[in-house]
Amino acid sequence: MTFLCVCGMYAQENKTPAAGTQTANRGKDDDNRFEVSKQLDIFNALIKELEMFYVDTIDMRKAMRRGVDAILKGLDPYTEYIPEDEMEDFNIVTTGEYGGIGAMIRYRDGGTVIVEPYRNMPAAEAGLKAGDRILAVDSTNAVGLASDKVSELLKGVPNTKLTLNIQRPGEKKPRKFTLVRKKIVVDQVVYYGVYGDGTGYIYLSGFNDKSAQEVKAAYEDLRQNRNIESLILDLRDNGGGILESAVKIVGLFVPKGKEALTMKGKVSRWDRTFRTYNEPVDTVMPIAVLTNGSSASASEIVAGALQDLDRAVLVGQRSFGKGLVQTTHDLPYDGKLKVTQSKYFIPSGRCIQQLDYIHRNPDGSAAAIPDSLTSVFYTANGRPVRDGGGIRPDFEVDEEKMPTMLYYLYVDRDYILFDYVTDWTINHKTIPPVEDFVYSDEDYEAFKKYIIGKNFQYDRQSVNALKTLKDIAGFEGYSDGDSTLFTALEDRLKPDLERDLDRYRKEIKRILSAEIVKRYYFQYGEMQQNLKNDPTLLKAIEVLKDRELYRKTLGKPASTPVP
Repeated sequence: MTFLCVCGMYAQENKTPAAGTQTANRGKDDDNRFEVSKQLDIFNALIKELEMFYVDTIDMRKAMRRGVDAILKGLDPYTEYIPEDEMEDFNIVTTGEYGGIGAMIRYRDGGTVIVEPYRNMPAAEAGLKAGDRILAVDSTNAVGLASDKVSELLKGVPNTKLTLNIQRPGEKKPRKFTLVRKKIVVDQVVYYGVYGDGTGYIYLSGFNDKSAQEVKAAYEDLRQNRNIESLILDLRDNGGGILESAVKIVGLFVPKGKEALTMKGKVSRWDRTFRTYNEPVDTVMPIAVLTNGSSASASEIVAGALQDLDRAVLVGQRSFGKGLVQTTHDLPYDGKLKVTQSKYFIPSGRCIQQLDYIHRNPDGSAAAIPDSLTSVFYTANGRPVRDGGGIRPDFEVDEEKMPTMLYYLYVDRDYILFDYVTDWTINHKTIPPVEDFVYSDEDYEAFKKYIIGKNFQYDRQSVNALKTLKDIAGFEGYSDGDSTLFTALEDRLKPDLERDLDRYRKEIKRILSAEIVKRYYFQYGEMQQNLKNDPTLLKAIEVLKDRELYRKTLGKPASTPVP
């Protein structure tokens, strides 16, 4: 049995249940074992009968996968079966490493297109660009192949060569590139730098087994070479990963031996308490942690532990609320089961799990714990905090809502935005440094003409809601009289592409600017562009600059010096 979120060293505390409890549990365990054996016998017999007597041949592999997925779907979204042919992708997620060319690809219009080459990786170093269509890999024709098959061809042993035939947009003749595969390491610290007056900034995108050392290296560079006086750790849109990596990152900023979290599950002997076990790099520098609704799991462990230990202020929006821990167990034929085995409790004793997957709503959806039923816990300095529903920041900053039109542009199912940026970069060989780059109003007017010419379509939720209301009103007999109200609303809500392009000019220009910058300066440039005038970042800088506000927020005594 392997803990997905636990690898390496940890401290643990075991609790032994009382004798009466052990006897009662033993009886329940015996009943469960009999039921498991009974159901397996039934299932085995059913499969044999189907295989022998069903009128058509059954693809047993697909049938069993559907059955397994249906069983697991009734539990929670995090319990999964990982067959042998998916283990490579699973290992890439946990280690952040694979052998290949370092590029994101996507299937489009009967072939595979490069959508993002990674900085300092073979694809980027060879000159491949977003928009390049892969025609062949070595002697294998890639036209018509699914992108996962092309991905298999691109991956391989580091230091081996491969040749790509590429069709570049705007060119008639294909190009040929020779690349050398290398060990691709996907950095989790996408970008770090300095903002304001000596405030360091680190963006962490995920938690794998190298995340803690990346954060440590970034921090030490900022402190030693950039003379920072405070630090912002950005965990927005970070969905989590390996639990022990989160414990290590907490341990960078709190004294050795501090409790970071406790795991508790059905079997008490598997309960564990995780404490920081390395010497910290800094225990006094003011820290702000940024969160939003997509900060989950390991992100919430870091944010929650630093909040409970009064080591950092939290800025942004309430986090996702995933207080569950998964472990992996080996299965026959080299597969694995990733199963939810425990809940975790951060230092104040609270569990921040939001959804109850056992006691579901009548429609089958998972029930959320209402704020009115949450309990109060206390941080190390006595500040009240609550369980359930994620981690609440000390300073909430409203997140801008994305209109439906922007969602469809961002998802870009028809590649209109992608193709526009590709054409723009063909006509602009270079751009200024990120801090000086400005996407002009003149360029935006050209974008408007481009997208109108493409007949860009997008759903309007208000229009769909009005149609539903009108149908219900008709069914219930309320629309038999004057229908002018519905007609007026329909006219008001009728989609108008040009109007909406002007209405959301600011938001669309921000998306376009980030996508353009990424083509020249990769992910770290995209991050820099997105952080321009970021309200959450600006609020964090403001709080860190006001040392008295920072001290009061953390409940520190007035006599406590804040560096």
